[in-house]
Amino acid sequence: MALFNRSTQSGLRSVQTVDYTEESLLSSHKVLRNTYMLLSMTLLFSAATAGLSIAFKLPSMGILITLVGYFGLLFLTTKLRNSGWGIVSVFGLTGFMGLTLGPIISRYLSVPGGGGIVMSAMGLTGLIFVGLSAYVLISKRDFSFMGGFLMVGVLVAFAASLGAIFFEIPALSLAVSAAMVLLMSGMILFETSNIIRGGETNYIMATVSLYITIFNLFINLLQLLGFVDRE
Repeated sequence: MALFNRSTQSGLRSVQTVDYTEESLLSSHKVLRNTYMLLSMTLLFSAATAGLSIAFKLPSMGILITLVGYFGLLFLTTKLRNSGWGIVSVFGLTGFMGLTLGPIISRYLSVPGGGGIVMSAMGLTGLIFVGLSAYVLISKRDFSFMGGFLMVGVLVAFAASLGAIFFEIPALSLAVSAAMVLLMSGMILFETSNIIRGGETNYIMATVSLYITIFNLFINLLQLLGFVDRE
């Protein structure tokens, strides 16, 4: 009788484990679906604000205003992530980033062949994001081990990029751009894996993470392609 009870309890625990696994899987798929839907809308909205910036020939906001605006809106989005206002904040953040992107694209469009550089950067960004995301979704590999390395790498690259801007060192700027392309590619693997494995359960924050990754990937590909074209 005792053996039967233990077997029954073991079976119940197995069923509960299966149910929990299936529930977690469904929850992860829901977060992923909502993330991609919101990400698509924010990318379109960001492109629209960038287009307005280009059309009205808005000047660059400068590094200080850009950083204050970015971190301020990022902090606000993080605080509001569990409410409907979080979605409004996401569009505020991505719209602002689109406005900062406009003057950068305008500079490339003003030079011969600049349109081709911008389109190539956009195409490569899309291919890298779709390709790496598809790889994670199909292979279901766990890339959580990359988290610490990527965090340190991004911090170092960010500090180096500030140094390249303030001290006007083109070679350092080029090296940072190349490093950032690799780091952002790694971030796509890490963040997508984090979502499908249940590490990120808030689709608003997942959207922000992927948007920032795509934004940085595009900017740095643009700089690399622009440098190669000048050569």
